[in-house]
Amino acid sequence: MDLSQLYDPALDEYVPEALDFLSKFSLDSAVTDLSSPEGLAQARDLDSLGGGILASAVLDDVDIRTYAGAAGDELELRVFASDGPARAVYLDIHGGGFFMGHPKMGDRSNRAMADTHQIAVVSAQYRLAPEHPWPAGPDDCEAAALWALGPGRDEFGSVPLLIGGGSAGANLAATTLVRLRDRHDAAGEFIGANLVFGVYDLSGTPSQIKLGNTGFRDLYVGDHDTEARKHPDISPLYAELNHLCPALFTVGTFDYLYDDSLFMAARWRAADNPAELAIYPASPHGFSVFPTKMTQAANDRTDTWLAQILESADS
Repeated sequence: MDLSQLYDPALDEYVPEALDFLSKFSLDSAVTDLSSPEGLAQARDLDSLGGGILASAVLDDVDIRTYAGAAGDELELRVFASDGPARAVYLDIHGGGFFMGHPKMGDRSNRAMADTHQIAVVSAQYRLAPEHPWPAGPDDCEAAALWALGPGRDEFGSVPLLIGGGSAGANLAATTLVRLRDRHDAAGEFIGANLVFGVYDLSGTPSQIKLGNTGFRDLYVGDHDTEARKHPDISPLYAELNHLCPALFTVGTFDYLYDDSLFMAARWRAADNPAELAIYPASPHGFSVFPTKMTQAANDRTDTWLAQILESADS
């Protein structure tokens, strides 16, 4: 990982627009009390979160599959397939602090990804905290990955797998890769991990502590103290990361999880896995849905990275 390439000075020209947009918009929910059912319900309302920007991403004409979650319940898979044979299957794991969110938040971006790269994108539902704290989420995501390895390949062919997620979804994607390696000897089935502003240390990185906004951790692992939250299955920053696939880590400098991506990318590369770290100035948590040139630059780099990964797999 070449430290001289972590930040592209050409992005500076997009900073004024990014700052202007931030002055008028916030993705944060107005809810401060997540301890009540009413507060949780309000936080989980996609129609109100971020001024409805996430709800606008939902599409009506989506193919739905189901898979058996770790507890045996039926969970949703939203499937986007391009015309023609799929080059790969991409397992998308949504974000939302482990306590909110739904795979439908990624409908528009997942459809675009499927069409652009001629892949099948499968976005997985998983059980949410606090009703279902750790390890329910990772258990379900592991089950979804096994669906992709089994029924998914029956449907789309014996193609390689990709995995990706944002925020809590990036944590769950990394944890899923480690589980697939350790429990199923299947890490080699994955050719790339697209990890976007992830939370990789639930015991608290410096940027988390400085910038706050960490109440979601208590919902997910409230009965674990600081040391216990360093369990590798909770905080993949502390996992053994060897023999994993190439990864792209994307984060903005205004993100309270900024350090998580810096630290995780360094450990990923130190474990002898290919890693790229893409840093975007004046960009907060969740900026990937903003209608700005900064976001377009981030999306373009992700597309370039995916194209390179797929081209290597095809050759």
